[in-house]
Amino acid sequence: MVFWVFGYGSLVWNPGFEYDEKVIGFIKDYRRVFDLACIDHRGTPEHPARTCTLEQKEGAICWGAAYCVRRGPEKEKLAMQYLERRECEYDQKTLVNFYKEGEFSHPALTGVIVFTSTPDKVSNKYYLGPAPLEDMARQIATAHGPCGNNRDYLFLLEKAMYDIGHDDDMVIELANEVRKVLGIVGKGVSKENKFIGPLPRLLHPTQVTIPARPLHTLPEPIAMDSL
Repeated sequence: MVFWVFGYGSLVWNPGFEYDEKVIGFIKDYRRVFDLACIDHRGTPEHPARTCTLEQKEGAICWGAAYCVRRGPEKEKLAMQYLERRECEYDQKTLVNFYKEGEFSHPALTGVIVFTSTPDKVSNKYYLGPAPLEDMARQIATAHGPCGNNRDYLFLLEKAMYDIGHDDDMVIELANEVRKVLGIVGKGVSKENKFIGPLPRLLHPTQVTIPARPLHTLPEPIAMDSL
């Protein structure tokens, strides 16, 4: 067996498993949204973080990185076991077509695995759903867990998308709103795909004081990052 997996969140900059090939590209009819709770790495059950999942939207494209694992069933098994633990808050594995830059009409790969989540709060306890930009920004600015801050996840994703040459306007808008909450002005990436200053130094939660808002309580923490 040889498999490919598509990463659109932290996998873009931190795959965390052994792979044999990495290709930058995109999938169609999905867009990146911050509608999934993380209670084990960037948040806690009492104050969940917001991390990426995918939302189906006709005509949309989502850029990221595809990773290939080959060279024997044992290596492939270990990689998939790692991914399933890491992506435990995603309740679906979907097979998609993957496209390279300049090849919009013909997929470079078929049957690429992508971890997604059911957009239903009843059947998927980790699904938070959409929220006003200001509310999402405050949640992301204040949430932190055993392995890091929610805002760092967002800023690292913003930088990773800039580095591969395919900024996500929604990520930039949300990151800039988080900077407003944190009082960081004139830093980050503009929607015109140009740096408007250095990315902010990643802050320890004790360095910023922001009143917390009550958030959903979700059980079963496992210390892993999300896609």
